[in-house]
Formats: sequence, C-alpha cells, structure tokens
Amino acid sequence: MKGGTVQINWHDTKPVLTLDFHPTSGTLATGGADFDIKLWLINSSETQKKLPAASYQNSLSYHSSAVNVLRFSPSGEQLASGADGGELIVWKLHATETSTTWKVLKTLSFHRKDVLDLQWSTDGAFLISGSVDNSCIIWDVNKGSVHQILDAHSHYVQGVAWDPLAYYAASLSSDRTCRIYVKKAQSKAKGAEKTNYVCQHVISKAEPPLLDDSKSAKYHLFHDETLPSFFRRLAWSPDGSFLLVPAGSYKISSAPETINTAYVFSRKDLSRPALQLPGACKPVVAVRFCPLLFSLRGSNQSGLFKLPHRIVFAVATLNSLYIYDTESVPPIAIFAGLHYAAITDIAWSPNAQYLGLSSQDGYCTLVEFENDELGSPICSSEEKKVMHDKNKSPVQKPEDMKIEATKNDCLVVEDNGRTVEERNQQKEAERKEERVMGEQNKRPAEKAEDMVIESTATDSLVAADNGNSEAEGNRKTEVETKAKEVVDLENRSSVENPEDMVVEVTANDSLVAAYNAKSEAESNEGITESQSSMKTATVNKPTKRRITPMAIDP
Repeated sequence: MKGGTVQINWHDTKPVLTLDFHPTSGTLATGGADFDIKLWLINSSETQKKLPAASYQNSLSYHSSAVNVLRFSPSGEQLASGADGGELIVWKLHATETSTTWKVLKTLSFHRKDVLDLQWSTDGAFLISGSVDNSCIIWDVNKGSVHQILDAHSHYVQGVAWDPLAYYAASLSSDRTCRIYVKKAQSKAKGAEKTNYVCQHVISKAEPPLLDDSKSAKYHLFHDETLPSFFRRLAWSPDGSFLLVPAGSYKISSAPETINTAYVFSRKDLSRPALQLPGACKPVVAVRFCPLLFSLRGSNQSGLFKLPHRIVFAVATLNSLYIYDTESVPPIAIFAGLHYAAITDIAWSPNAQYLGLSSQDGYCTLVEFENDELGSPICSSEEKKVMHDKNKSPVQKPEDMKIEATKNDCLVVEDNGRTVEERNQQKEAERKEERVMGEQNKRPAEKAEDMVIESTATDSLVAADNGNSEAEGNRKTEVETKAKEVVDLENRSSVENPEDMVVEVTANDSLVAAYNAKSEAESNEGITESQSSMKTATVNKPTKRRITPMAIDP
C-alpha cells in the first residue's frame, strides 16, 4: 500500500469538490470550482515508493458554476453531474474505434439551488439528488423528468444513497436528521402502477448509555449546520446489508464533549444505529465502499459484522482517511495530514487497485494497493465469465455477433458486419464448389457411414440418419462425397478467430452441401427422420465416421 497527494494542476488550483472512477475502464473523473469536469488516466508507478501517476485526457465543459458531485452510471454509459444553481446534467458516452467522447444527453431542471450529492439506481433508470433547496428529487432518467420530490427536510440535503437491492433510499441533512425511505406501490394511474418512496424512519436523537440508574436526556446523533463542510456523503454496502452514515456526533453521559463518528445501520433495523465506528479527531464528511467483496481471512473472530464475506470501506474526515473492513474492529489503514483543506469526496477504482480523495485545497490523493493486499476478491460465476471474456476473448465485440435458434432448432450464426460485395464473393465461391462437387461424383464413391447432409427449407446445415436400404445407400454415398469436397475446402485454412467460424445464412445465399442438380423428389426420398431429430453438424475432418455436434462458444 502506498499513496499520497499527487502534485499536479488538477483544476487550475481551484478546489476539487468531487471525483469518481468509471466502472469498467477505470478512468478517473474530477469536478471542481473551475466549472469543468476533467478525465484522467491513472497509471501505477514503476518504482516501489513512487506515487501513482495521473495523465490528463479530456475536459467536459458545460456547467456554468462549480461542480459539486459527479457519478458514473452502473453501466458506465452515462455520467451525471450536479453543480451550483441547481444544474444537473446527464452525459452520454459515444465510443468509436479510435476515441471516446462524452456529450450532453439531458439537462434535468427542477432544483432551485445547489445540487450537493446524487446517486444512480442499480438499474441506471433513476437518479436521486440532494440540494441546498432542502429537497431530494428522484428522477426518471429515460424520460428526463421528475419522478418524485421528497421535501421533508428543513435544511440542506448534503447526502443521498440508494439501496443496491432497490428497496430503500436514504438522505442526510444538516437539519441533523437521516431519513430512510421505503419503496411502495401507489394506486394505478392511467393503467400503470406507479412506485413511490415513503419515509419510514427519521433518525435524529438517541439516549446515551448510562453508567448508573440516573435518567438522561436524548442527544442529537448528527452534527448541526455549523459543520465546516458542504457534504455528508452516506453510502450503502454493496450487498445491501448495512447503511453507513457520516457526520455522527456521539455522546457519552459522563463525558463533557461529543465524539465524532460514523454510524452503521443494519438492514434488519434501520430505525437506530447498530454500531458506531471508533472516534475520529475531526467530523466524518464522506464514506465509500469498495465495489468488490472479499473472502474471509478468519484471523479475527471478534469482528462486529457477521457476514459470509469481507467488505472494505473508506471513511474520510475533514483531514484524514480511515480504511476499515468488516472482519476487524480497528481500521486497517490510516492516512493523516494529507491536505491543507477539507476533504470533499472518496472514490474506489472498479478493480479496487486505487482509492482517490479530493480536497478543497485543489489537490487529490491517490492510494494504490498491491495485488490481493485487501484480500481475495469473491467473484460470482457470471462475473468470472465476464472477466474471462474481457481478458481472453478475441477482439470481436459481442454486439457484432448474434446466435439465434431457427424453427428446426438448427444453430445459425449471423455476422452483421459483412458487406454486399463479400456476400457476392461467397455466392461465386459456392457456385465453384458445386461445379467441383459435380466432377467429384464421376469418381467411384467410398462407403457411406449413415450420414446425409441436406439443404432444408430454412437453408440450414442439417444432419439426418438414413436407413440401410441399398438405394438409399447409393444416394448417401453421392451426397457424402459432395460433403467431403466441402469439408476439404473448409479445412484448407485453420480457424483461429470466432469471425472465421461465422457462417452467414440469408434467404438468398445459403451454404448448401447437397448437389443442386439433384431433383426435389430424390432429396425428399433421402430424408428418413423427422425434423425433431435434426442436429447441427460441425465437421472437423473428412473421415468416414458419424459427425457429432460441437458447441461454438463466441
């Protein structure tokens, strides 16, 4: 683990108010008081002790005021940014073969004052934002309109969070309350059922633990508006098991002063804190969870969390950074004295290699973790497949290939990238193959092995077993000889890429292994099984054996 403040000109020496990593590429986006959003490429240093390097890539200029928050959508295709004056912009990624460009997609207008925090729903269809106008707004991103307004707070809304399981939402305000909203279906309107969020809990005060039987008045759980920060960024754990809330102020009855802390709310009971993290010297202003889950280490059985996995999260005070995990009580790392002004935001890279901090002093801190330093990541079978495809699959993009099932259950692979000229070339090649097969029929045929390759009504490659009659055997011998010629031509070039394995099947140009000169009656006599028994045949060698199906994994 190594890290420190990267001494570059991030935003023209103006305060850096927010940052976030792209969920797939790992590009770092920062927003500042210079009204710009800047994109950075983060690279690991070659030397052991040197800090990670940030290389400037591009600027997104559209806002007319300071950018307070920006967050990438879960898919990475969109970016939402909130600024002073109620500006809320949704950007869209336009990718080409050589470059990527972000363009303004929508402007979401309703907040009357500064937007301080926002977050995407898990499916990327909605946004929730908090503002100085004392309200939270849930936006329908696809429509670009307001879905619901939550206006029960009496002061600035400085933090919002969305449950990853899409059931709860939470907001934190300088009115010293945290509100928990639950999703409920409302009455049907125009034949469609509308889903709104209803406030379920208002967390404000609690009774301190008493050392004797004396009575004590309740105390406020959170700091008031005198907290010297614009932000109180709360967050849900990636598995949705608990909510972590900053700006805590914990009171012990016998102590004259309060203790700065962050509260942990269990999903089973969101009405009161279940835990408070060890006290910090300065108020906690932001928390952020590592996107990866890790295997249990089993080294500490006295942990405060009883989970089947480890979760790592970062807690930022005004001047320090604490890194915790759910398997140990004390923090696993502490970074202090990083900046001369207040910390404003935290972000994790998608692979958990980097952790970024932004500050009002105009600089950012980057912390780099070595391989498996935080633990062994847990990947589901789908995540493993995605990682395998990204790292080891050929260059061909998934959207360039479609696999469809035809009516006779044959496997047809269509290549959408072919041109008309290439299809014409394919037709010419097929006509040459037919002439070669016609000449081949003049030579004595070898013994057939119960295999006929015929062209069906859907122009797919079909394998059908024949009977053992002598007349049918002659026809099989003729057709198999023609199929051998096709296979010989096919085996002349080795198949290395998926695009080499693609066979384009259209209504006008099909790969036909049967001899076109054969009459329709002769073809019909050769079919002895129903279409339900047909299988797609993949021929590897022109040997005299039954051809078995083989799956093609794109």
